[in-house]
Amino acid sequence: MGFFFFFQCGACWAFSVVSGIESAYAIKRNTLEELSVQQVIDCSYNNYGCNGGSTISALSWLNETHVKLVRDSKYPFQAHAGLCHYFRRSDFGISVTDYVAYDLSKHEDEMMKMLIKWGPLSVVVDALSWQDYLGGIIQHHCSSGEQNHAVVVTGFDRTGVIPYWIVRNSWGRTWGINGYAHVKMGSNICGKFGFCIIV
Repeated sequence: MGFFFFFQCGACWAFSVVSGIESAYAIKRNTLEELSVQQVIDCSYNNYGCNGGSTISALSWLNETHVKLVRDSKYPFQAHAGLCHYFRRSDFGISVTDYVAYDLSKHEDEMMKMLIKWGPLSVVVDALSWQDYLGGIIQHHCSSGEQNHAVVVTGFDRTGVIPYWIVRNSWGRTWGINGYAHVKMGSNICGKFGFCIIV
């Protein structure tokens, strides 16, 4: 999925969920589809559009309603909330059939196993200190105890002196390491609450 600038639209929750669904679908079907974040922003009735939202609420809405997420090209990102658009049954779309929520904040070994088994995970973290991140491995200053930002954990690297999670953010390719952050493994840095998505 493309990167978006969510500084003006607080929809990291939608980015995280949609990116997780795209990844799950790509693993299952061996094809990558760029799905509409805007559709989730506009239509997830139990969230607040660009004023914030919950990944669990968005996944619950998708799972309960079996709404088909359409391609981003059909429902492009606008950086503001709008009216929900509905589509014909014949239109291409991907539905969520199930999801599982785990508190992974003190169980990083389980998080690693889930990542290997299911693929990228939608995760809520403490990112208060991330705005100034320019690269390297985040090891400190990530301990406010709040879960205030949603991202996607896409992988990990344990080959170096400091093992780290590879985290995809929604703040554009100019942020961090081409849009990604590296977060130290094994110390519950930035506190993580994760979701496994099945499509």
